This record gives sequence, C-alpha cells and structure tokens, in this order.
Amino acid sequence: MAFITGSRKQISFLPPKIDDYVGREDPVRVYDAFIESLDLREMGIIIDPCQAGAHSFEPKAMLKLIVYGYSYGIRSSRKLERACYHNLSFMWLISGILPDYRTIARFRSDNKEAIKLVLKQNVKLCIKLGLIEGNTLFLDGSKFRANASINNTWDEERCRKSLEIAEKNIERIMEEAEQIDKEEANAGTLVKLDEELRDQKKMQAKVQEIVKTLKETGKEKINTTDKDSVNGKTRQGSHAIINCQVTTDEKHGLIVSGEAVSQNNDLNQLTPQLKQATETLGKAPEKAITDAGYFSLKDLEKVPEGIEVIMPTRKQAQKENKKTEVEPFSIEEFSYDKERDVYICPEGKILENKGIAFGSQEKISYKARGKECMGCKHFGICTTSKNGRWIVRMVKQEEQKKRLEEIYHKEESQKLYKLRKEKAELPFGHMKRNLGAGQFMLRGREKVNAELSILSTCFNIARMITIIGIPMLIAKLNSM
Repeated sequence: MAFITGSRKQISFLPPKIDDYVGREDPVRVYDAFIESLDLREMGIIIDPCQAGAHSFEPKAMLKLIVYGYSYGIRSSRKLERACYHNLSFMWLISGILPDYRTIARFRSDNKEAIKLVLKQNVKLCIKLGLIEGNTLFLDGSKFRANASINNTWDEERCRKSLEIAEKNIERIMEEAEQIDKEEANAGTLVKLDEELRDQKKMQAKVQEIVKTLKETGKEKINTTDKDSVNGKTRQGSHAIINCQVTTDEKHGLIVSGEAVSQNNDLNQLTPQLKQATETLGKAPEKAITDAGYFSLKDLEKVPEGIEVIMPTRKQAQKENKKTEVEPFSIEEFSYDKERDVYICPEGKILENKGIAFGSQEKISYKARGKECMGCKHFGICTTSKNGRWIVRMVKQEEQKKRLEEIYHKEESQKLYKLRKEKAELPFGHMKRNLGAGQFMLRGREKVNAELSILSTCFNIARMITIIGIPMLIAKLNSM
C-alpha cells in the first residue's frame, strides 16, 4: 500500500486568498465579527490614521489578536507574535499583518483601560440579543495566582529583622574598613568592602521604603513584585494571589461583570459587585444569590432596597455542609420568647432581660441565675461563671439574620441556590482549565482587571456560540 506524501517543492499549499484560510463556520469569524461591532472611540482607543510619526497597526486588528489569543490560552506577546506567522486562523483574523511582540505588549499596556471595557461591550451586545436578562444574578469569587512570588511578601516584623541585619552588617563593614586602613592593606580589599557597603545600604533603603508603604496603606503585608496581590491558599498551596469576583446572569450563565480585588476572601464584596453589575446592566437586579463567604451584616445593610439577597448565614452553611459542628451552647442554641422577652437555654432555664449592654440601645443583655447554672449538668461547658450564663442580643442584626434565614428557606430560593454552582462557578473552571489562566500574566490591579475582562469575554463568546450557533451569531453581530 502506498503512502500519502507531500512535497516541499510545490508552488503553494495555501489558498490564493487569505479569506479562504478558514472555513465559513470557524469560531474565529465570531471573534472577528464581535470586535468589528465595537465602537473603539467609545472605549477610549484613539483612532487617527493621519497622526504624525511612524505608521501603527490598526487598533481593531490588534484587539482581535489579543482577545482571540486569550481564547486559545495564548497570552504572552512573544507567543502571539509567533501565532501571526504560523497559525492560519490568526493570519486570517489580522489579515496577514505581522506585529512584533514589543508592539503587541505596548498596545496592551497603553490601552488597558479600554480593554477593561471589552466585557462591558460584550454584555451590552448580549442584552440586545436577549441572552442576558439581569433579573437574577449569581456572585462568586475565586483565587488566581498572581505573577509574583510569595517570598517577596513583607510585613513589619520581616522589615524590622532585615533592618537590624543590615545595620549590623554596615557596622561590621565599617569596622573592617577602619582596621584595613590601619594595616595599610591593598586597595582591592577596600574596593570589595565598598561594594558590600553599597549593597547593604541599598537593601536598607529598600526596606525603609517598604515600611513607609505599609504605614501609608495601612496594610499588614505587601508584596514588592505586585503590590495589589495578597497571600492566600489555592489547591496548589500558598501563593501570592488575586481574588477575582464575577457576577453571572441566571438565563444562560453569562458573565455580567468581573473585578480583581486585593483580599483573600469575599467579605464586603456583595454591595460593590452588585453596584458594578447594576451600572453595566442599566438596572438593578431583583435577586442576588451568593454563598456564606459573603455574609456580612454591615455589607447587607448597604444593599439597595428592592434587591432580595439569597444567602445562608454562616451557621446555616456549617450545618448544611457538615464541615464544622455548631458550637455547643452558642446563642443559636437558645430560644427567644418574644412575649416574655427572655431567652430559654437548652435545659429549659430562663435568662432574664438585664437591660442595655455596653451602652448601646441595639445590644441587650440576658442572664441566668448563678445557682441554677452551677447545678446544671452542663456547668463548665455552657459557662464557667458562678454568676450564671449571660448572652447579648444584637437587636438589629438579629432581625437581619432572621429575615435572611426566612428568605433562604423559601422553596423558590432553594431552587435558585442549587443553581449557584452551575451558574457562578462554571466561568472560573473555563478560565482556569480551558483557557489555561490559573495564573495572571500581568501585574497590578488595573492590568489584571484588563486580563479578567478578556477572559470573561472569551467565556461569554464560547457560551454565545453554544447557544446561538456560529452562522446565526455572525449574522446577528454583523447586523449591529
């Protein structure tokens, strides 16, 4: 049987036209149509073909290159440059132009603010296409590795120790230099000491600057490689991380908004993320669904009226997940009798109202009798005080918790909460696994947010292709 072989001496193996390099239903045509539908001037990208100086590459072509590259996990400027020479879909997308890696990197850096708006533009298109309704939103956060080493994280204690070492080394070098001068040693030794002294003073100045930054920012720790990263844990261990917040829509699970934040948990992120999503949608959602990681009564107070938050309290989450046992004899184990204004302990003993606690009208103390507590079989566990067990009722917070619990236990709420993993966590899985973006390439929150915008857009486009299909989607985008 003969083999099928090729020949490098043939005149051409490519179609005569670049337009024939990819099929009519190739996904690259969707990315092309999407970028073509954008108003770059509205995004802040300067378009002036008549500007003075050297010719520059067409902005839409550069944006196509970067966004499409991210969809295939190609993010570095050098790899994007190589793709322009070797990948037919890239050649087709940018019509055969060949920007070098410096040009690509410079475009991405100079237009980071505009690139951050790519997701916003995509969401507006999805709203026009009826793919996003904005009535029910899911919020979630995920930790991505930052482009920084955890070893470059400094706190006050590390600064103090480093300064002490530097001061001792400087003192030692000065003493050695003085001794060499007395002994009239050769000049080479003195030169070596001078270099060492210079290095130690440089280190001292660096640490002093870090101390100054820690005081000015109020942060406990700071990473000198990426100041916006924080220390945190991922499945791969402890790293410098960036916490990415993403809001998704119920209808098709499309991303509405995303933001990189400098904290290793989701506390106090509910309100700012809802605000960002509302600005993008042009309206406030009716419902917002999150997990217990967002539970903060202070943050919940800031949620605009009309938005129903479906979220378990921490105690509810602990009970449901069975990861952490509920603390025995915690206030949640005591029942409150509203009519008598007393608390009843698990053993049926009464805790009477003792008035305002800590000078606040919103805090009321309740206390059991010491004799009853001392005679109880749980004495030493529930309380060790001979004066009896006492608890503080947080009136306003208690009302909030109760309302939150009631909403969460509704049948409709439970159905929506079960959808949370599918709607809120799927985008992160796509970014990390399919797009190979477990770690950000760029440093600094602004640049990372630009990257997150592209990654979110790539996820949305993949979903749009699945929902509508390539030919129909291209036709719809071209008509806009």
